[in-house]
Amino acid sequence: MTMTPDPDPNLPLQHPSFAEAVRAYARVGLLSFGGPAGQIALMHREFVDDRRWVDEATFLHALNFCHLLPGPEAQQLATWIGWRLHGFRGGLAAGLLFIVPGALVMLGLSVLYVMAAGLGWFAALFLGIKAAVLAIVVQALLRIAARALRTPLQRAIAIASFVGIALLALPFPLVVLAALLTGWAAGRWRPEWLKLAPVTNGAPPPPARAAWRESLRAVLLWGAIWAAPMLLILVTLGRGHVLWDIGAFFSQLAVVTFGGAYAVLAYMAQEAVSGFGWLRPGEMADGLGLAETTPGPLILVTQFVGFLAAYRDAAPFTPFVAAFLGAGLTLWVTFAPCFLWIFAFAPWIDRLERAAGLKGALAAVTAAVVGVIANLSLWFALHVLFRELVRTGWGVEVPVLSSIDGPAAALALLAAVLLFGFRLGIIPMLALCSAAGLALGFV
Repeated sequence: MTMTPDPDPNLPLQHPSFAEAVRAYARVGLLSFGGPAGQIALMHREFVDDRRWVDEATFLHALNFCHLLPGPEAQQLATWIGWRLHGFRGGLAAGLLFIVPGALVMLGLSVLYVMAAGLGWFAALFLGIKAAVLAIVVQALLRIAARALRTPLQRAIAIASFVGIALLALPFPLVVLAALLTGWAAGRWRPEWLKLAPVTNGAPPPPARAAWRESLRAVLLWGAIWAAPMLLILVTLGRGHVLWDIGAFFSQLAVVTFGGAYAVLAYMAQEAVSGFGWLRPGEMADGLGLAETTPGPLILVTQFVGFLAAYRDAAPFTPFVAAFLGAGLTLWVTFAPCFLWIFAFAPWIDRLERAAGLKGALAAVTAAVVGVIANLSLWFALHVLFRELVRTGWGVEVPVLSSIDGPAAALALLAAVLLFGFRLGIIPMLALCSAAGLALGFV
């Protein structure tokens, strides 16, 4: 078997035609399985190694920039690459093609989910998926912790965020804000507490006047696009309709989604289950399991939540019409802000790289995300492994030990062995755990 030689980093960069770039973006959108790590690796191979459209340093520079923004960093990186190559139309094409394939698959899976609900085989199938999702979340926790917790301050931030959310029930946005402020202060005055690389001056950034004009146009355009469906709902259905609640909640979520889908999932689950009553506890795990099997960003799980929320409170529409409206609205208010951030801040990327305070804020938020994902792991474990939970006097849910779910525990152990022992990929592991759940259901 012949080995493919490593690409030569000294080869000149190529500039594709717009049509050629669109075909590449579509390919990435169809193949972007495996969460942000796999998606970023795919884009690196496609755009840096194979096609030489972006050089290594610029790619990593843009990736660090995307980590500073709320929202799915892989989708924003794809949008930025499109913007870099062909301006506004390139960014729009790359960003949309990264989202649309997975969104269509997720919509179809959501329809199947509500049509098959209540069937015994379906419950058995999703018991296996929930167990697999528990292992996937634990794996994400360990990976991010290994990368993010390099100093005592970062470990303290992670512990504080876990305690704040799991034991004190602090709102997720407050935890993110506290981490941002802590990291910003440390980055400015004590960068060694976060092991930040020193800020270098390098080449002078481009003139600020043109950047300001481009950023202002982006904010006005995408702010109007973001707000348009909410204004339509306000005029036609009013603030008391479920679609208004869906749009307002996921608009808020779009502003605080630092760290990707795993970071906000526990907060989203808490609000969707306990706050709004849109979902039952186990259904959030089902939604993440579906999102893991689709291409595109994992934050597409929000589409599943919006679909179910509107389906169950459909008036004055039929259930499926309401569900499609809910899913579409969720996608709109989740991803319109992502385009706003990229198109508004991309002209400033060189200046942002020099901002010590922003680097510190990013490092601190990443550390806080570890604590948030630890809380998510605990939340999933309790709801997957135990049939009954009781709420203590200080608002914390604890399991009734006698209610442990034996089949769920066995499937979770199987998922852990497959993922950590055999290092199986996510899609094969989900398939095997689903099959095992079906087998246990028939037994």
